[in-house]
Amino acid sequence: MNQISQRIQALSPSATLAMSQKSAELKAQGVDVINMSVGEPDFNTPDFIKEAAKKAIDENYSRYTPVAGYLSLRQAICAKLLRENKIEFTPDCIVVGNGAKQELCNVILATINPGDEVIIPVPAWVSYVEMVKLAEGVTVEVYAGVEQDFKISPEQLEKAITPKTRMIMLNSPSNPTGSIYSRDELKGLADVLAKYPDIIILADEIYEHINFVGEVHSISEFESVRDRVVIVNGVSKAYAMTGWRIGYMAGPAPIAKAVSKLQGQYTSGASSIAQKAAEAAYEGPQQCISDMRDAFQRRRDLIVSLAKEISGWVLNKPEGAFYLFPRVDSYIGKKAGDREIKCSGDYVMYLLEEAHVACVDGAAFCAPGYMRLSYATSDDNIREAMRRIKEASAKLI
Repeated sequence: MNQISQRIQALSPSATLAMSQKSAELKAQGVDVINMSVGEPDFNTPDFIKEAAKKAIDENYSRYTPVAGYLSLRQAICAKLLRENKIEFTPDCIVVGNGAKQELCNVILATINPGDEVIIPVPAWVSYVEMVKLAEGVTVEVYAGVEQDFKISPEQLEKAITPKTRMIMLNSPSNPTGSIYSRDELKGLADVLAKYPDIIILADEIYEHINFVGEVHSISEFESVRDRVVIVNGVSKAYAMTGWRIGYMAGPAPIAKAVSKLQGQYTSGASSIAQKAAEAAYEGPQQCISDMRDAFQRRRDLIVSLAKEISGWVLNKPEGAFYLFPRVDSYIGKKAGDREIKCSGDYVMYLLEEAHVACVDGAAFCAPGYMRLSYATSDDNIREAMRRIKEASAKLI
């Protein structure tokens, strides 16, 4: 069969999912692999949320839902945004979908035309560039390395804007770097964007609650750009609900209407049971967020201290999410026997095969020379993984 569409042929497979699959294959062969490639909390969904799902089943929430989501869930999301983010939305500005990932893609497909430029600060999550490809847009990558704490400056943003720019994607806290833009840094970007009223700001805030700075700010706080900010968030990370597949977009009503129109043609509404569980998550006790965040912060401190012992790694101290993104290009050109490290991807594969630790090549995040490790795993796994990486890396000369 040669009838695969050009749009699909142009897409790259997800590097994070591919590495997770390789890790699973080695485990199936009996290899003791520590998987640090997966971007999901290792905690169970809190009991009160699971109970709400069971109740929804018993109450026969088993039929099609409104395309944009149950009104009660959209009202709960509006209440959350007002309570936590001090931003007022009405339910017609909210669309609930099958995870934040779908809502990101929906917004792009609903607003970007062929040839439109989308600014993406990099390193960036693996799917951003591919989503823009689906919309036949053009990505404009703006690079900020570890020396900038992986955050672009207003000057870099201004330089990247052209008459064809239609969107900028912002992710704070960031996957893959864990960096968080401060309020002053966001204001600097907002001041630039205020001069360009046709640019949509797509703010991916899925890691909002996994932060170690006490408070995360959103670019939607600034009146000068608020009317064209689209926030995407969901329950996956904050409530350990990755498999429930509930995310949402909150933005201008015309964009929400367009997203709902699109979603109505290819997935319709998200799972009825998962929506009722998400509603409980937003309206119930929030202590679970603090408990998980405290655990992630402890693990962050542990992995950073151990990573500093590995020769040649250059890293920052991530302020959020659950990733470490060290620069590892010092190993390029080194050898272990007949094996030569020619790129960061070779180093990642060497660590998988030699140390039996699965990580992800930074090239997948538009940042070759780096790699991503997820510390959403136990303290013992972190200690053992870093011990193995240190020993394997020492063999490269």
